[in-house]
Amino acid sequence: MASALDDDEICNDDYYSLLNVRREATQDELKAAYRRLCMLYHPDKHRDPELKRQAEQLFNLVHEAYEVLSDPQSRAIYDIYGKRGLDVEGWEVVERKRTPAEIREEYERLQKEREERRLQQRTNPKGTISVGIDATDLFDRYEEDYEDMVGGGVPHVEINKMHISQSIEAPLTSKDTAILSGSLSTHNGNGGGTINLALRKVTSAKGWGEVEFGAGDTHGPLFGMKIFRNLTPRCFMTAQCGLQFSSRGVRPGFTTVLARHLDKNTMGYLQWRWGTQSSMNTSIVRDTKSSHFTFAMQLGIPHTFVMMSYQYKFQDEDQTKIKGSNSHFEVAMTMKISRHSVLGATVSVGVPQGVSLKIKLNRASQTYFFPIHLTDQLLPSAVFYATVGPLVFYLAIQQLIIRPYVRAQKEQDLEKQRESSASNIARKKQEAEASVLLMQESVRRIIEAEESRMGLIILNAWYGKFVTDNSRRHERAKVIDVTVPLQCLVKDSKLILTEATKSGLPGFYDPCVGEEKSLKVLYQFRGVMHQVLSGDAEPLRIPKQSHRIDADT
Repeated sequence: MASALDDDEICNDDYYSLLNVRREATQDELKAAYRRLCMLYHPDKHRDPELKRQAEQLFNLVHEAYEVLSDPQSRAIYDIYGKRGLDVEGWEVVERKRTPAEIREEYERLQKEREERRLQQRTNPKGTISVGIDATDLFDRYEEDYEDMVGGGVPHVEINKMHISQSIEAPLTSKDTAILSGSLSTHNGNGGGTINLALRKVTSAKGWGEVEFGAGDTHGPLFGMKIFRNLTPRCFMTAQCGLQFSSRGVRPGFTTVLARHLDKNTMGYLQWRWGTQSSMNTSIVRDTKSSHFTFAMQLGIPHTFVMMSYQYKFQDEDQTKIKGSNSHFEVAMTMKISRHSVLGATVSVGVPQGVSLKIKLNRASQTYFFPIHLTDQLLPSAVFYATVGPLVFYLAIQQLIIRPYVRAQKEQDLEKQRESSASNIARKKQEAEASVLLMQESVRRIIEAEESRMGLIILNAWYGKFVTDNSRRHERAKVIDVTVPLQCLVKDSKLILTEATKSGLPGFYDPCVGEEKSLKVLYQFRGVMHQVLSGDAEPLRIPKQSHRIDADT
């Protein structure tokens, strides 16, 4: 075999996987694993110059892993920063003489400082675009009114309202934030806009305060204040006051809300509002994994009402919801179309609003909302088209555009990952092949000992990507033979693999970067055949009665 390894090419940063120990391994467990691998890789056990050189390099790698994990200070640094943290000359980050607890405290402090620096650069933009569409002419039109008009046979669909809002946050310090927001609205040709500046200060872990200044072309200048305070672990309150200046004078307003957790899933609210529209409101909101219930009662001028709504959440992939209240009925469905995009559609039926279709697209922190008013009456045809139309459209888009795009994007990401790690995987492969050569003599002795007591014999073992689904038969399995490395790990007729990726085990490497991997083992114990398929990061203990292959099958 040609030279497989050079000193600077041996690369295995997962010391726990290399020694096949848990991340919580004790000193005794580390020492036992280290002695076992030293016996396997000791250079004096090999006479061939090439094998001796490779054994020396692997022996040094095992020794390095043990030196790091057996020293409490080095292990704490490795657990937090990885191998790169150990390579810093003089270890400028923190002093090496500190205890593991002190190192972790220092790390948390540095993390907090980095978070503060990131806050200085973050603006956290949020935006909403809403476009209201009037499509009532599709269902409510009267044919006789259009018979004598040019183009009267074509329904008239128009945009009757729009709203655009945007806000950005500018952290001034770790506790102070400036928020700039603005909005533009238009309805049937009339509209206006506003701009607001808010300064928020976190006063303690229990609360914050905010001062707001605003102005607009339909309303005069605005000055307001808002505070939030946790009164107890289960209760909080907010209070807000404002002064709205206009040509008619100054209009003050005040709102306060008291909220309490009644149980794990239920909140109770009391609200008092004083101003041009004064009211008192009480509500109970219960939100669970499968349902959402709201009861509200308000006494006020000019609006007094009692409202109750119930929403059932189906436990399906599309997050379908059905909502009913004392004024309308809704069916909603949301679907994730990409990593950062969620598309939702809601059909609303009620009196007196009629039938509406609402389409919402959330893209990162941006929201696009399209409420489409179909009819003022409760027409079955409108309900049918509002329900079936979006579903057929989505299924077509999903099949023709979204799924092919997501599949192509995934393949592209995998290809980039393979290219970036190609040289590293080549080194790991050479290292694994060298390990297997060095294991041959030890494996022969282990097999002889296990056969003498009818113990554990690894007949075949494969690691990588298996294709078991008939619909994916066109895909090629990507596996490597790890029979020898697994047999080498057998001790006293037992094989124990820890809860970590198996690609770092001696004699292993990753044959399919970025793809789901498994370990398939066919073994014999006490003369009986066994077989098991284990996930890459799952712990494995063999032999087990559940792995037994029945003679009848």
